Amino acid sequence: MLLYFLAALVFLIAFASSLALVPMAGKLGIRLGFIDKPRPGELQKKPIARTGGYAIFMAFMLALAVSLVIFPRFADEYSRLLGLILGALLILPIAYLDDFKRMGPLPQMAGQIVVALVAMSFGLILDNFASPFGGIVSFPLFVAIPVTLFWYVGMINTLNFIDTMDGLAAGVTTIAAAILFIRAADLGQYSIAVLVLALAGACLGFLPYNLHPARIFMGTSGSMFLGYMLATLGIIGGAKVATTILVLGIPILDTALVIARRLLAGRSPFKGGDSAHLPHRLLAVGIPQPLIVFLLYVFCLVLGYFALALSAIQKLYAFGAMGLALGIAVTVIAYRSRATAGEE
Repeated sequence: MLLYFLAALVFLIAFASSLALVPMAGKLGIRLGFIDKPRPGELQKKPIARTGGYAIFMAFMLALAVSLVIFPRFADEYSRLLGLILGALLILPIAYLDDFKRMGPLPQMAGQIVVALVAMSFGLILDNFASPFGGIVSFPLFVAIPVTLFWYVGMINTLNFIDTMDGLAAGVTTIAAAILFIRAADLGQYSIAVLVLALAGACLGFLPYNLHPARIFMGTSGSMFLGYMLATLGIIGGAKVATTILVLGIPILDTALVIARRLLAGRSPFKGGDSAHLPHRLLAVGIPQPLIVFLLYVFCLVLGYFALALSAIQKLYAFGAMGLALGIAVTVIAYRSRATAGEE
């Protein structure tokens, strides 16, 4: 009971800190010129401060600091926590450069790889996974390193790519964090569960300012930090990668489909402006933005339930079925969009 009370305290600290810091971050962003101006292919209509991510970061770190004081931990956890913190701190200068002056995809990718390598140097490596067919499969180091790099870069870009609608990235991260908390608590990993609660609290404190119509954006500091944290929390304390993948299945598959389409068209997979993502496609067929975000919340919640309730092999089948369904849905939406455009 005491552990749950302390966890709730950490959550409240993260939530209250974020709620208080986000307006301050917005005012500072406007003063310093950290403004997100509308670009082709985006839904934004007017310039808005893109500094909310710094408030999310600070709220999480404050809650983490409190948890280190009040929450019991095993001695071997501190090295991985140091890796988590150092990797997160390295995000700040990268985010600063991109928030102040938009960086190209290659410098962003290089920064993401460096962040991942820093975390990995402290033991945050995906070197094994639970096979859906039973047992644990271990990776040799020469396989584990590229697999972990792909995991980090993939998660960071997934959160970056879905940060295209008001409230979407922060809300989806909150849901994913809640599912990971339940999983960690069920496994008795309370010191890991409290980290996930801190992330959920920091995101929830940001959401009231970011829901449609948004008064502030999280910017690169937010999307990169959230992607990094979800990737790390999927590894730390025993791999929960399958759970993370299933909860974020729709954003992950949507990102993969968009990248594939852009590559086939001979374009950079990281260059936007084509309204290729599922939320944009849904908007194009007349579904209001708040309803799209709500529907994606619901889908993530349902998939989160499956992640907790299904066996490993059932998760594999569920992910495959979801990929097939998403592919069909995107095809139908694209056909309807072209038909609508033809009628006009």
